[in-house]
Amino acid sequence: MDIEFWKIGLLFITGIVSGWINVLAGGGSILSVPVMVFLGMPGPVANGTNRIGIVAQNIFAVWGFFRKGFSDFRLSATLAACASVGAFFGAMLGARLDGVWFERTLAMIMLVVVGLTMTGIGKKKIQHEGEARNLALGHVLMVGAGFWGGFIQIGVGFILMPILNRVMGFDLVRTNMHKVFIALTFSLVALAVFASQVEIEWVLGIALAAGFAVGGWLGANAAIAKGEVLIKRVFYVALAAMAIKLLFF
Repeated sequence: MDIEFWKIGLLFITGIVSGWINVLAGGGSILSVPVMVFLGMPGPVANGTNRIGIVAQNIFAVWGFFRKGFSDFRLSATLAACASVGAFFGAMLGARLDGVWFERTLAMIMLVVVGLTMTGIGKKKIQHEGEARNLALGHVLMVGAGFWGGFIQIGVGFILMPILNRVMGFDLVRTNMHKVFIALTFSLVALAVFASQVEIEWVLGIALAAGFAVGGWLGANAAIAKGEVLIKRVFYVALAAMAIKLLFF
């Protein structure tokens, strides 16, 4: 597609909002992927290009945890390796899902994720202490989580968080510490698969990535007070409208 300055600017702004949403509530890709589709990108191209932003954001996130003294790269790496196997096959499927079927799949996933986010289902976390448990099961489940992450990315946090927190028993900080490393790793694998199958829009993807980085920083450092509830409601209505358009128009 033609690279125009207004598209670069729009995706940079989209990245800021998506990065902020990821920090605030999670699920920033629920905005960035549809925006790229509405710009005229084919579904697999938008799906693949979005991974550039995900990779950028998680690089900053992993570094942030490391600077604060939180890291367990050995265990993160084994979990990420399992997730990457699933991500490879998920991305192979995602790269082939095009046209109306991609739009319908995307719309349905958007509606489900909006419902999960609004109701809080799957987000209730349990505080644990002590060593990790169910290591074998956790690694097996990571293959499935990676498949979903490679396929569409949207809503993968709803899968990763329960595995790390409830199944494996990590406390909340270590849950997020492992999550960002895992997401970074399998996103690199997914990006490589998409790049081999479709024409990734690298310039627009870099603009999106820059926005993701800024939005993540703003979300992490800003004190969000009054207006948060209203912003969320407007966001949910906008997403529902986008999903309906993808389904029926």
